[in-house]
Amino acid sequence: MNFIAALVPILFMQATQPHIIPEEIKEEALIALSHYPELANTPIEFKFKKHIEKSTMQAQPAFWSVFRQKKKRKYKILISEKIKIADSVYLTKDIPSKIMIGWLGHELGHIMDFRNRSGLNLIGFGIRYLSSKRYIRKAERRADSFAVIHGMEDYILATKEFILEKAGLTERYVNRIKRLYLSPEEIMLLVEERDAVVD
Repeated sequence: MNFIAALVPILFMQATQPHIIPEEIKEEALIALSHYPELANTPIEFKFKKHIEKSTMQAQPAFWSVFRQKKKRKYKILISEKIKIADSVYLTKDIPSKIMIGWLGHELGHIMDFRNRSGLNLIGFGIRYLSSKRYIRKAERRADSFAVIHGMEDYILATKEFILEKAGLTERYVNRIKRLYLSPEEIMLLVEERDAVVD
C-alpha cells in the first residue's frame, strides 16, 4: 500500500508535465517555455541529434501527430549535438545559457505557428519549406516574431549577436541567418509595436 501511495504522485507529476527535456538543457528549456504559457500542456520532446542538415535546431510535429486533432498533437525540437565555430567543433549543450534560451525560444515560436494549422496545412508547410527559400524566410521570421511577442527579445537579440558577431561561424552560415531571420533592428521595431499595444 505504501508503494502505491508513493507511486501515485509520481504518475500524476508525469501526467501533468508533458515536456521531455534532457538534463543538460533543462534549465534553459524551462525558462524558454515559461514565456509560452499556451504550450504548458502541449507535449514537446527536446531531443539531441547527431546532425541536422543546414541547421542547429529544428522544430516539427511528431510524424503521426499531423493526422491528429490540434489539441492532441505532439511536437519535437531536435538539437544538433555539435556546432562548428570557425575551425573548431563544440558541443551545443556548452553554448552560453542565454544563447541557448534564445535558440529554444525561436523553435518554440515555430510550434506556436504549427499549433493552429490543420494537418493538411502542416503537410503543405513541410513541402513548401523544403522547396522554397522565400517560404523558409517567412516561416523563420514568423518564429522570431512569436518569440518577441512573448517577451523573449533579450534572448533572441543575444542569440543573433552571438551568431552574427561572436561565434566565428562561416560567412555562408552568417549570410543565411541575415537573409532568413529578423534583423536586430526589425526586432526592436516589433518590441515597440508590442509595447504600444500593451500601453
